Amino acid sequence: MDITSASTIVLQALTQATSQDTVVLKPAEEQLKQWETHPGFYSVLLNIFTNHTLDVNVRWLAVLYFKNGIDLLHSFVADDSALAEDEKASLRAGLIANFNEPVNQIATQIGVLIAKVARLDCPRQWPELIPTLLESVKVQDYLRQHRALLTFYHVTKTLASKRLAVDKRLFQDLASGIYNFACSLWNHHTDTFLHQICTGEADAIKSLERTLLSLKGIVHLTNTEIGFLHSIAENTCREKLEKTIILFTKVLLDFLDYHPFSFITLIQRSLEFAVSYVFTSAGEGVTFERFIVQCMNLIKMIVKNDAYKPAKTTEESKPETLEAHKIKISFFNYPTLTEICRRLVSHYFLLTPEELAMWEEDPEGFAVEETGGDSWKYSLRPCTEVLFLDIFHEYSQTLAPVLLEMVQTLHGPTNVEDSVGLLVKDAVYNAIGLAAYELFDNVDFDQWFKSQLLAELHVSHIRYKLIRRRVIWLIGQWISVKFKSELRPMLYEAILNLMQDQDLVTCISKIITPLQ
Repeated sequence: MDITSASTIVLQALTQATSQDTVVLKPAEEQLKQWETHPGFYSVLLNIFTNHTLDVNVRWLAVLYFKNGIDLLHSFVADDSALAEDEKASLRAGLIANFNEPVNQIATQIGVLIAKVARLDCPRQWPELIPTLLESVKVQDYLRQHRALLTFYHVTKTLASKRLAVDKRLFQDLASGIYNFACSLWNHHTDTFLHQICTGEADAIKSLERTLLSLKGIVHLTNTEIGFLHSIAENTCREKLEKTIILFTKVLLDFLDYHPFSFITLIQRSLEFAVSYVFTSAGEGVTFERFIVQCMNLIKMIVKNDAYKPAKTTEESKPETLEAHKIKISFFNYPTLTEICRRLVSHYFLLTPEELAMWEEDPEGFAVEETGGDSWKYSLRPCTEVLFLDIFHEYSQTLAPVLLEMVQTLHGPTNVEDSVGLLVKDAVYNAIGLAAYELFDNVDFDQWFKSQLLAELHVSHIRYKLIRRRVIWLIGQWISVKFKSELRPMLYEAILNLMQDQDLVTCISKIITPLQ
C-alpha cells in the first residue's frame, strides 16, 4: 500500500466508519478489515492519528485499528519478513518520535498501543524504547513529560506481566537498570507537588498527576525491586504521602471554617468521603490516625456549624442555611447515624493495647486523660469522644434507643476470661457516661446502680479492674445528673472496699468532691 496514494482512501474510510448511518458505516468497516494485513496500512494509520489537525473521532478510530491489529501485524511478518521488518522498524520509530498528543483519551490509547508492541519487541528488536522514554520524562515541557510518563507506566505494566522465565529475567535486568532513576523521578515530582500546594501554585494539580504516574511505574518495577515497598512503609516516602493527604483535608477544614456558606456545595461529598473511610470497611488497611482525626473533625464541624442551623422560623433563616440543613437531614438518616454510633462505641472507644500497657505501668498517668483545650483537633481518643457527644446531642432522639440497646446486651457481670467482652463493656459504659445529660429521661440510673453497677464494683478479679474503674468513672458522670441521696451509703461502702486498689485511687478521688 503506497502511503501517498492510500492516505486519502484510508482517511475517507475511517471518516465513514465514524458515521452513525449504518449504510455508510458497514462498508467502511469491511474495507478497513480487508486492509488489516496489507503492507503500509499501519504506516497510514500512524500518520493519521498523529496528525492533530484531523477530526478527533477519526484519529481515535485510527489508534484503535492500529492497536487491535498489532497481533495480526506480527503474524504477517512470517509471510514477508524483509518488508515487514522494515515497516515495523519505521512504525516503532514513529510511535516514539513525539510525545505530544493533546487529547487525553487518544494519548492513553497510544500508550497502551506502544506497550503492546513493547511486549512483543522490547528489548530485543526495540532497544531504544526505554532510553527514549527516560529521556522524554526529563524534558521541561509539561505535555511531553506527562505523555512520556503515561507511556512509561503502560510499558512497565505490560512487561511486568510477562510470565515466561526468559522474559522475567529480561524484565528483571531492565528494572534493575532503571529502578533508581524511576524512584528519584517520583521523589522529584512529589517534592515539587508539596512545594506548590503549600505556596498555592496553580500548577500543583499537574505535578500531582506526574507524581501519580511516576508512582504507578515504580509499582510495576517493584516486582523485582522489593526495596521500594520497604521505603514506602518505613521512611520518608510514606511520610510524604501522608503529609499530602493531610494537606488536602486541611484545605477542606479551613475552607469550611472560614467560608461555611461557600462550602455548602461540598457538604454532601465531604460527608460521604469522611464517613466512608472512617465508619465503613472502605478505610480498613488504608487509613492512618491523623487522617481519621481530620475526617472526624470534618464531620463534627459540619454537624455543629452554626451557619447550618436554621432559626426557629423559616422566614428568619437564610436560604443558604436552609439548603445546608436539608443536606444534613438527608445524609444523616437512621442507618447512617446508627452505623456511626455503633462504630464509634464498638471500635473507636475500645482501649488500645498501648493504653492498657500504660495503665499497667503508670495508673495515675493513665487516669489523667487528654481531654482539655483543643486536644480533640489532634488526638484520636478525645476526637472520637467529642464527635460522639456532638452527634449524640444533635440526634439524641435517634441515637438514644441505639445506645440503650447496646447497654441491654451487657446485662450482668462479664466473664473475666472474655477480654473482648470486657473492652466492649468499658466502651459502652464510656458512651453512657459521656451522654449522661442527653440520657436523663431515658436511663433510670438509680435502678441500674442497684441492679448491676454496684455488683460489678464488688467483682474482685484482677481482670475486672477495667470495669471497676469504668463504673467508678460512670458514677462520677451521673452523680450531678441523677443519683438519689439514699443510695450514697451503698456507694460509700463500695468505695471504702476499693480504696486498697491503687489502680482506682485516682478515679475514686474524682467522684469524692461531688459527693461532699
